[in-house]
Amino acid sequence: MTTPSTQNPKGSDLILTRLLSLHPKKIDLSLGRTLDLLDRLDRPQNRLPPVIHVAGTNGKGSTIAFLRAIMEAAGYRVHAYTSPHLVRFNERIRLAGNIIDEALLARHLGYCEKINEGRPITYFEITTAAAFNAFAETAGDVLLLETGLGGRFDSTNVVDHPALTVITPISIDHTAFLGPDLASIAAEKAAIQKLGVPSVVGAQSPEASQVIADYANSVGAPLVRHGIEWSAQSAEDRVRVRFRSKIREFPPPGLLGAHQIHNAGLAIVCTELLKGFKITNAAIAEGVRSVDWPGRLQRLRRGPLVTQLPVGCEVWLDGGHNAAAGEALAAMIRDWDDRPIHVILGMLNSKDDRGFLRPLAPFITTMQTVAIPGEAASISAEDAAKGARALYIKATAAPNLEAAAHNLSQDIIGPARVLICGSLYLAGIVLAQNG
Repeated sequence: MTTPSTQNPKGSDLILTRLLSLHPKKIDLSLGRTLDLLDRLDRPQNRLPPVIHVAGTNGKGSTIAFLRAIMEAAGYRVHAYTSPHLVRFNERIRLAGNIIDEALLARHLGYCEKINEGRPITYFEITTAAAFNAFAETAGDVLLLETGLGGRFDSTNVVDHPALTVITPISIDHTAFLGPDLASIAAEKAAIQKLGVPSVVGAQSPEASQVIADYANSVGAPLVRHGIEWSAQSAEDRVRVRFRSKIREFPPPGLLGAHQIHNAGLAIVCTELLKGFKITNAAIAEGVRSVDWPGRLQRLRRGPLVTQLPVGCEVWLDGGHNAAAGEALAAMIRDWDDRPIHVILGMLNSKDDRGFLRPLAPFITTMQTVAIPGEAASISAEDAAKGARALYIKATAAPNLEAAAHNLSQDIIGPARVLICGSLYLAGIVLAQNG
């Protein structure tokens, strides 16, 4: 196997900046450029440990977080590839349980840049190739692999025979790239399914479910579907998971929200289907209980934003950004009726801001809207406030996060909750300053 040359251990940011210039489009879905580079790298995708490939719209990252926690509790060395990152790019690549260190990341990125020789390739394509090279070089027992956007032409869809494929709930998102309706989007994501590879399917609309089943049948992928072969539900402060005729109960998830019951169940069912692994009930219980996934209904307890708000004010952060995420978030804050809820919102202009806010609107007392710092594709604070006011939310545009927190500090009287939401990019910025 070829070995990347040593790079400046603090050079990954410079390399990543250069990689952004290799293709005129940020997103251009294709497997050709990725496969060409992987061939030049001696096909690291063929030298990986067993792969669990995860696609979907909502819950991909949380499902992978549960799987990682469970399998690490069982004593396995777990690689993981997720996106986007919150604070630093390194978060996207975990090698045998650890976030890739700076020197190793720079080495693999620099090597891929050299081998690519300036050919047109997107940022996600070349960084995915670098991740595959790192995974192939480092001993691991399993790789948890998250698609970046769709499935069919996603750069991660180059593993011919994964151990499992997983499709989390699909909803309307990324319509400019995946198609205008749910059936089109489901068709793109269903295309990670492979001949003879069990496909574990989360809760879906009837339309998406049919598309997934049709594709699975066309390629010969055995289906393990929510509501048919498996289910998960809350039962007296426990998680009850049914897999075919087998029923087991586990502690409540370490991640908040009713939707995390489903994500935990999806991960648990995957452990039933993995061949060659021994994962005990005790390991599953430990993983479900101890799971950690920042930016998903996470309480912030320190930092300048927290101290700027009145004493006794709870501050929460969530990276959800589409209509389905809004529904899940609304289901959680519906029970926060003991104190008023104030929101700081920032979203990308590629997202349906009103679709996200509509289920949340009845529970919001006031809102401050901001443009996401450093994001050219952010909805302006003024447009976000206008969209919120169309849903009868009392919303005011603020020039930045600090001003938004200051404005809320003037409005809040007594105990309250502040929810910062609308984008993982915004969540990353907040965590960098307040994590």
